[in-house]
Amino acid sequence: MEHKIHTRKAAIKDIPRLARLMEDLGYPVSQEQMETRLKNIGSHPDYCTLVACLKDKVIGMVGFHTGLLYNTDGIHIRVISLVTDKNYRGIGAGKQLMMAVENFAEQLGAAGIVLNSGNRTEREAAHHFYLSLGYQAMSTGFVKTLH
Repeated sequence: MEHKIHTRKAAIKDIPRLARLMEDLGYPVSQEQMETRLKNIGSHPDYCTLVACLKDKVIGMVGFHTGLLYNTDGIHIRVISLVTDKNYRGIGAGKQLMMAVENFAEQLGAAGIVLNSGNRTEREAAHHFYLSLGYQAMSTGFVKTLH
C-alpha cells in the first residue's frame, strides 16, 4: 500500500504533535517547552524544521541547520533531530524527510550533511536507516551537560 506522505515547514499549530514526537524520540517535553523551543529555533535564519504529513496528520519531523566547518570547505547541513511517530514507522516518512533535507542541501550547494545518533541499543534501527540512505558512520559524539 502506497502512503501519500508530503513534507512542509513546521508551524505553530504543529506544536502538540512535535512535543509527542520528541517523546517518541526519548526526550519528553511539554507543549509550552516545545513552543518556546520552536519560536527560538525559528528566530534563527540558519535553522529549519520540516514535518512529514499523512493527509493532515503530522507523523514525523526533521530539524536541521546550515553552517560552516573548520575541517572542510563549503556549507554543511547538520541534522539535529529526526523522528517518525512510533505508530507510523516503516512507511517512508523518515526517508521523505531526509530526501527533503538532501534536496535543500543540493539547492544551497552544500558540500555535505552530517548528523549524530546515540550509541544506544534502541537507536540501532536508526543507524541501519541512515546507512541505507548512504550515510557513513564516521565519528563518535561527546556531550557535557552544563546545567
